[in-house]
Amino acid sequence: MSQTLLIRSRIMDFSRPLVMGIVNVTPDSFACRCASMDEPGVMAVVGALVQQGADILDIGACSTRPGSEPVSADEEWRRLDMALGCIKKAFPDSILSVDTFRAEIAERAIEKYEVDVINDVSGLSDEGMLPLLSRARVPYILTHPAGACARWDEQTDVMSDMLTFFSFRLDELHRAGVKDVILDPGLGFGKTLEQNYHILMHLNQLAVLDCPVLVGLSRKSMIYNALNTDPMHALNGTTAAHVVALMQGASVLRVHDVREAKEVIRIVDYCTKNKE
Repeated sequence: MSQTLLIRSRIMDFSRPLVMGIVNVTPDSFACRCASMDEPGVMAVVGALVQQGADILDIGACSTRPGSEPVSADEEWRRLDMALGCIKKAFPDSILSVDTFRAEIAERAIEKYEVDVINDVSGLSDEGMLPLLSRARVPYILTHPAGACARWDEQTDVMSDMLTFFSFRLDELHRAGVKDVILDPGLGFGKTLEQNYHILMHLNQLAVLDCPVLVGLSRKSMIYNALNTDPMHALNGTTAAHVVALMQGASVLRVHDVREAKEVIRIVDYCTKNKE
């Protein structure tokens, strides 16, 4: 698997897993930590994530929780514009990712704030995204979206189907000149509890695609439903699942709880070095 990406004219090394801290500039995140809809609220959340050692900040302003209705593009940009402005001012050296499926929002964020990564949970559903990425040449997080598994049933070879989807999209991206791609298997997006855990246990199969793999399972339903609890009480389950993800080759953990994720990485690193 490729261990580096070019981000902001510098090499980012994935030989040791990185932690992406979630900044939800929304009033309706499924999890327990939304940034407030004003600058002090955003700064409180971001300051804590930076202090805990987040390697990347992922800022989203349009909830993708199950059952949610997307806000308008104007409202998404209004929220992002406020958040990115104060984050860039307070933490100019932070690596910033924008979580959006809209090409027009991604373009504004790149042009106005020179954001470093585009995180698209829709898997290139917006026809304007590929031309934008071709022009901007920013790293891109390619997600296996909910729609791609709508036809899955008990007979589906889940990992084979996912590899086919990623291979097709990667070919499109590479033909457009987009070389720096991170893969996200889209845990929680349209997948059943059993499918989510099957994917988690077979993440290492994605290594054939030679891209870093991001896992975003923090406090999701695959955790709290398995434990008969709720997002507020899903940290222990999240930590356990992160151990599995790392042992299966995950390169990035996208999380609400940065300190705990960094500790998981350290422990798994110790185990890996001393497995003999």
